[in-house]
Amino acid sequence: MTESDAATIPAGAATGIGSMPGTDPLEAARLIAGELEELPHLVELPDRGLGADLIGRTAGMLVDLPVDTSTTGYRLVDRPGPILGRARGHLSHDLDATEEVWEVTGLRGAGRAFKVQAAGPATLAAHLELPGGRKVLTDAGALAEVTESLAEGLAAHIREVTRRLGAHVVLQLDEPELPAVLAGTVPGLSRFDPVSALPAPDAAGLIRRIVEAAGVEVLVHCCAADVPLAVLGQTGATGAAIDLAQLTAADLDGVGEWLEAGRLLGAGVVQAAPGQADPVTGTDPVGDPRSVADPVVHLIDRLGFPREKLATSLVYTPACGLAGVEPARARAVLDQVTGLARAVSAGDFGR
Repeated sequence: MTESDAATIPAGAATGIGSMPGTDPLEAARLIAGELEELPHLVELPDRGLGADLIGRTAGMLVDLPVDTSTTGYRLVDRPGPILGRARGHLSHDLDATEEVWEVTGLRGAGRAFKVQAAGPATLAAHLELPGGRKVLTDAGALAEVTESLAEGLAAHIREVTRRLGAHVVLQLDEPELPAVLAGTVPGLSRFDPVSALPAPDAAGLIRRIVEAAGVEVLVHCCAADVPLAVLGQTGATGAAIDLAQLTAADLDGVGEWLEAGRLLGAGVVQAAPGQADPVTGTDPVGDPRSVADPVVHLIDRLGFPREKLATSLVYTPACGLAGVEPARARAVLDQVTGLARAVSAGDFGR
């Protein structure tokens, strides 16, 4: 990746994780473009069913490795079937909707940063099945083949998005299963057929292969506990997005080292689940951005960094995806995240 080709993830910006409620990609694309001005993202709508969820959507991007559904998930098969067509159709419709919104709003061709999301190779391999039903993760050759196919498919996807939107694309790899993959706790075909732990250097190598093929800045998202930042530091990723509520005291050194190395931290600060409803209106109130900022301000203070780092080394996100919540709640969460980003930009760092 050359300097001129590199996208710039705007520090201090707000963005979404990816998934949104509902089934209308045009409505979701309008909301994202309106709320997330500095780093909008390609909409994901898992409520549409098979082929629209994280694993099905990502499996649809694989090159020369068709998938179908089984009784337990998605499985590699010999020839393409309707599920593969559905997954690719959803992705195409989402990009069509985004292109339409960008054309109307004048964003198209403006060279804005724009984020696309896919399951990372470890998480994909932890869910995707071989023809016999075992996880791809159990077969080193299949794991390498799926990773190469994913790298090729994501590179093509990034080229198409770049061409159609005239945007600087940022890739987000969703790796919620990475801690389990490293710990050897991914469920096997049966309790008599456990899935062995993947060594940390091997896991880092899988993600690094995607980063190299993508040719753009990469943000790795993991909203699980025990995010392996030391492993992610070996992948070449620009940043890591985490749920701050999952951090423990034992994680602080790793976060400090991550930021000290000049890497970007995506701070998941707003939970998707509603808080206390207003007794008069019955709505879930949007919090004061300064209150929302308290956890991240406390983190930076505890790590000993100057508060200016909030605007130079962090981006702000919901704690995780927003699929499954009410549309009004999704909008409120994005309002809170963007409000926080604006407060940080203005130097209003909380209490």
